[in-house]
Amino acid sequence: KNGIACELNLVEGSMTVKTTRKTRDPFVIIKARDLLKLLARSIPFNQAVKILQDDVYCDIIKIGGLVRNKERFVKRRQRLLGPDGATLKALELLTNCYILVQGNTVSAMGSHKGLKQVRLVVLDCMKNIHPIYHIKTLMIKRELAKDPALANEDWSRFLPKFKKKNLSKRRKPLVVHEKKAYTPFPPAPVPSKVDLQQASGEYFLNESQREEQRKEEKKRAAKIKSEEKKKAREAEFVPPTEE
Repeated sequence: KNGIACELNLVEGSMTVKTTRKTRDPFVIIKARDLLKLLARSIPFNQAVKILQDDVYCDIIKIGGLVRNKERFVKRRQRLLGPDGATLKALELLTNCYILVQGNTVSAMGSHKGLKQVRLVVLDCMKNIHPIYHIKTLMIKRELAKDPALANEDWSRFLPKFKKKNLSKRRKPLVVHEKKAYTPFPPAPVPSKVDLQQASGEYFLNESQREEQRKEEKKRAAKIKSEEKKKAREAEFVPPTEE
């Protein structure tokens, strides 16, 4: 029908498509190449052959290297499918595309607009953004498109705004200590009790002289304390200032 010849090499395990003398559309060879790509990704032949139509295009989204952790990758891929494939089915209905998640790739067939939306949803899902947010936005856009009065207006006021939640469990310290300026020299050594006694001259006194010095210090401290108490008692008898 399209004038395309196909050759299957079982020795090499390869399949080749080429034009013939009956080929009318030169672009059909690109479509035939896409058909082989889709068949290689386990898409049923009845569905894959629709790529030869003029208004149908395909997109192979590679998701294998987007997430390093294998367990996390499997969970996010399952999130794209949803329970019993419900999320994928909703995405197909909203974008008018055929989507198949197989291994490390997501194959999609449909219009250019739909394929662009599918790619955005798939890549954001691998970045830990749930597909339900995009599905909600697409549903609102679909309803807004039905109203001709809103055709030339900005739709951003109707679309939901989802806030990013910081799920970090790291606790901040109550007291943040400032870092001191770096110096290559070590800190000065703390003087010992003997060093302090030598500095004050107490080290060179005998026991009787030390005892006498302690008594003098006690008398001095007691005299200062008694003077403070005397001042506090006298303060009660000071007459207030007249205005």
